[in-house]
Amino acid sequence: MTLTVRVIAPDKTVWDGTADEVILPSITGQLGILSGHASLLTALDTAVMRIKAGKDKWTPIALMGGFAEVDNNEITVLVNGAELGENIDREQAQKEFTEAEQKLATAPAGNRQDQIQADRAFKRARARLQAATS
Repeated sequence: MTLTVRVIAPDKTVWDGTADEVILPSITGQLGILSGHASLLTALDTAVMRIKAGKDKWTPIALMGGFAEVDNNEITVLVNGAELGENIDREQAQKEFTEAEQKLATAPAGNRQDQIQADRAFKRARARLQAATS
């Protein structure tokens, strides 16, 4: 039995198909979903979701936070943004990651807003790089 998976961002549907297994980046850790999984609703972190569709073929998707619902072998993922790993330029992703890492390291300790923005940019760049290199 397979899973029906939909990954929906505000501007597009990033994935709409079937899968044998899905790994979701929840805010409490990674969740592995197989057919027959109990119903759940979870918040998602800015990280990489992985979809196994076919024998040993994993598709990475960089997610920019959101929510996922699992019910009756259907997974609906609503996110703020998402990109298929195969559509991400690796060199550009590496450059953005290095810049975000430097900004996070040099964010002023007394400015909470700058620290939060630097952390978000770092997580986004890390997710994109991981999805591009998977």
